Order: sequence, then structure tokens, then C-alpha cells
Amino acid sequence: MFKKFTGYNLIESYHRMRHVKKYQPNRVTKKLIEAIVVLIVTLVLWNLPSSAFGMEGLTAIQQRIIAIFAFATLMWIMEVVPSWATSVGIIGLMLLFCSDSGVKPLCNPDEVGTLLSYKGVMACFADPVIMLFIGGFILAIAATKTGLDAQLAKILLIPFGKKSNMVLLGFLLITGLFSMFVSNTATAAMMLTFLTPVFRQLPANGKGRIALALSIPIAANLGGMGTPIGTPPNTIALKYLNDPEGLNLGIGFGQWMLIMVPLVLVLLFIAWLLLQKIFPFTQKTIELTIEGGMKKGVQSKIVIATFIVTVLLWLLDSVTGINSYTVALIPFLVFSMTGVIGRQDLEEINWSVIWMVAGGFALGYGLNQSGLAALAVESIPFGEFSPILVLILSGLICYTLSNFISNSATAALLMPILVVVCAAMGDKLDAIGGTSTILIGVAVAASSAMVLPISTPPNALAYATNLVEQRDMARIGLIVGIISMVLGYAVLYMLGNFIGA
Repeated sequence: MFKKFTGYNLIESYHRMRHVKKYQPNRVTKKLIEAIVVLIVTLVLWNLPSSAFGMEGLTAIQQRIIAIFAFATLMWIMEVVPSWATSVGIIGLMLLFCSDSGVKPLCNPDEVGTLLSYKGVMACFADPVIMLFIGGFILAIAATKTGLDAQLAKILLIPFGKKSNMVLLGFLLITGLFSMFVSNTATAAMMLTFLTPVFRQLPANGKGRIALALSIPIAANLGGMGTPIGTPPNTIALKYLNDPEGLNLGIGFGQWMLIMVPLVLVLLFIAWLLLQKIFPFTQKTIELTIEGGMKKGVQSKIVIATFIVTVLLWLLDSVTGINSYTVALIPFLVFSMTGVIGRQDLEEINWSVIWMVAGGFALGYGLNQSGLAALAVESIPFGEFSPILVLILSGLICYTLSNFISNSATAALLMPILVVVCAAMGDKLDAIGGTSTILIGVAVAASSAMVLPISTPPNALAYATNLVEQRDMARIGLIVGIISMVLGYAVLYMLGNFIGA
């Protein structure tokens, strides 16, 4: 993705490194063993007597959904295949064995229970949230194609001057801002490239280089919290919060930003103070030079105008009545009609992320439409759970998993389960600010996971510069991550209680 992006060579190197590591002989053997384990567990759950699950009235279709859920969990955690491939597997299994377009001998409703609608399963790939993703990708691609991103970086960094600490603050804030609207991977690659001339000016053995290199992944990870399109977990949370057939809270793009952008700014400021403390500069001034800029022409003007209009419409959705999903298609419409985006540019869209998210939505659809979610609510005493315990456990589980596997996969796995749990707990969740505290909290926890080079692509890119050691990344990542989760949950808790009151 983003082959025209400044710093794309870093992304290519990162993917080559992952490819070589993935196909080492000993790793292939390990993956084969893991695949066999997943297959055995899935088949066992698929064929167990229904009485073994302790849910009275469990149908064969509901049991198959449980087996598919276990399949998804193990495949995502072990990463036997790429996350998006697992999502394709989820959708395929549901269509073949759980839908009204499935294998006839295995999908007789009189024998296996209520079938899923094949149209409903396939519609997960055309969910309004998917349109929001595509709109965000199109904006980002147009910005990189016209050089708007590099031009903005140059202009926005000028006010921070030449003092080393202020330059560090500038990179934190600009990276955080960009990652609210552009892929955090592409943002990190671009900003790390801009740091190259800066590194030449700093002492080779100085800690200032480490501070600057680490500022990029930290800001990219934190900045993603700021908007619904900043990172997939945000969009997944928004889907369940706004589902007309579910919670139907009607949280808009502007409302999300009103809460989360101030939180991101506070976290970036805290990260700035921590980086200065842990990795102080020995050189007090830096001459900042950034190459590249915006291309001249009508297309660049169209991109600027469309970008401004789109963001304003997102912020004013409650005034205009146009929801964020519809607004997301405006840049797609304008850029395709004016020739800013062509056929080849569409290939730059990160379709793997879209498939990944669609698979998660399919899981949620299967849980609800099969009646399994309602059956679980009746069979498991969720209502007796402690709201604080659910809050802490959901955050810790998400944070832990996101440090080792895709945060999109983690969110796609946890959100459908938590929606069921929260629905069963009802008014008890008012004590912690409601269901939104749980679901948005999981999104915050996913973005806070930045301890290891493998935790996020921005971490991996920063680590690939050879300026950062794993222990340094783990140290600052753990501190910033914990502060991010504590402050994030505190803000959500206070806001939920304020609105409830």
C-alpha cells in the first residue's frame, strides 16, 4: 500500500523481513503443527454432543458458530495464516455450512436449526463501516499522490523552531495528527524518512537519536485513537455502538473526536516529557530540512478542497444530518470523477485490512442472527458479573493480545463477545459509564499496546532503523501504554457518568 508514499522503501523492507522470517524451514513446520491443532479443536467442537456446551436448546448451526469462533480465535492468535486470510475462512465456513446457501445435506433447517442469510453474511463486506474505511484510504492515497502530506509536514514543523526538544515535540504532534487520517504504517514510514537528515546532525552515541526514532511509533500509535478511521479497532467499536439493531447510540465522527483528540494531545505531551527524561538530547539545536512537497496543478487544489470539506462534514455530522459513512464516499466520488484517483490507485487500498474487519463483522453477525448470543445470555449469568472486573479484564486481555497479534484481529475477536456480555449486564454498567466505556476502552487498549517491535507496524519500522534497541522500545512503550490505558478509561468513565447523570 502507498507505493508513492515517502518512505515506502521502509515498508517494503519491513514486509521482506516478515516474509523471510515467516518461511524459514523451522517456522513452516511450526505453522503446520499449529494448523493441525486448530483443525482438531475446530472439528471436536463441531462434532461434540450439544449437551456438552451446557446450553439448553443449542442447535447444530449455533454449535457450528461456536466452532468457527474457536477457529478464528486460534488462527488469529497463532497467526497460522495472515489475519485477512482467517477472515476469508470465517466467511467461507459460514456460507458453506451455516447459511441458506450452504451445502444442502448439511443445511436442512428442520435438522440443524435456523440458518443464516447468505446475503447477510456477504453484506458484512459492504457494511457502512467498510465504506468509512475505504473513504479514509482514498483520502490518504490522494494526499500522498499529490504530495499534500509532505507539504503539510514541512509547513506544520516550521513553528517548532530549531531547539532539539521542540523539534521532538513537533514530530510527535505532526505524526499524531497524520495518523488520525492516514494509515499509521504509512505515516511512520514518511516521518522516519524525514528524520534521516536530522540524524546526521546528532552525535552517533547520543540518546537524542533514540528519542526521535521512538517518537514516531509512539505518536502514530496514540494518534490513531483520535478519529474513528484512525485505526481499525476504533471503527469496529463504532460499528457495534451504532448498530441500529443493537446499542444504536448514534455516536458521530465529531463526537468521537471531541472526546478522543484532547486525550491524544495530553498523551502526546506526556510522551514528550518522558522521552526527554529517558533519552535526553546532548545537542540543543537541530537544523530541520525536509525535501519534497506538493505538486502544482488542479488536482492538488481539488484534493485540498475535498479534504477540508470532508473533515468539516465529519465534524458537523450532527448539524448536517449526513452520517460519517455517507461522507466517506464523497472523496471517492470527487476524486474518481475528476481523475485524481485512477484504476491503479484503487489497487493501493489496503484490502487486507478490509477483509480482516469484514471477517470480524461476520462473527458478530453469526452470533446474533443464529440466536447464539441470546442463548448465551440466558445460559450464562453475565448479569452477576462485576462491571469493574469486566472493564479491567477486557482491557488487559486486549492490551496483552494486541502486543503479540494484530490489534484489528484482537478487536474483531473481543467486540462481539463483549457486546453480548454488556447486553446481559444491562443497567449494572451505568456504574462505570455504560457499554461505551467497555467497547471504546478496548479500542484504547489496542492502540496502547506498543511494547514490542512486532506489536505494531510503526514499532517494527522504527526498530528497522537500527537506532532503537528492543529494551528501549519496551521501556517507553510499557510506560506510555499504561498511562494511555489509565487516562483513557478514566476519561470514558467520567464522561459516561456525566452523560448518565
